[in-house]
Amino acid sequence: MSKTRLEAFSDGVLAIIITIMVLELKVPQGVDLDSLLPVLPTLISYLLSFLYVGIYWNNHHHLLHAAHRVTGAVLWANLHLLFWLSLLPFVTGWAGENHGAALPTALYGAVLLMSGVAYFLLSRLIIAADGPSSVLRKAVGRDMKGIVSVVVYALAIPFSYVQPLVCHLAYAAVALMWTIPDRRIERVLDRVAE
Repeated sequence: MSKTRLEAFSDGVLAIIITIMVLELKVPQGVDLDSLLPVLPTLISYLLSFLYVGIYWNNHHHLLHAAHRVTGAVLWANLHLLFWLSLLPFVTGWAGENHGAALPTALYGAVLLMSGVAYFLLSRLIIAADGPSSVLRKAVGRDMKGIVSVVVYALAIPFSYVQPLVCHLAYAAVALMWTIPDRRIERVLDRVAE
């Protein structure tokens, strides 16, 4: 099965997610710098969520570039990932408008956790579809960044009820960790092409 339709559909869904998030932003009710203060938490939540969608888009691109086969299981795993990512606009808006509240912060973390789990599952199903000599298998190895991310999210969710702002910083730290270029897949693909 071709991966072209899967890539096009995923790109479209991710573009819609970003569009929904930006349309949810409220315009300040003034023209001075002080009028930005009430919407600043929402802008910060949007920025973090935009960064996460960008990270997933980038890594999804590399993931599918390394894939050779797309099976029904891969299609469903991809939909599973897109489902959790599609909840980002909702939790972004709720966390942004209730900055520092425990439940919106915990739910934001839960969506990040489930997105991370879904991405891990998708990568493992692609590896299984491509077989033991999978390029992706060689590239991701144990996937320490993925494991660390999921652990941070899982710890932050209950901690949201103790210190929600620290959890937002943890979510931001994980996002920053993923903005550091991860060239594992590119390196393996370059070696295979030689």
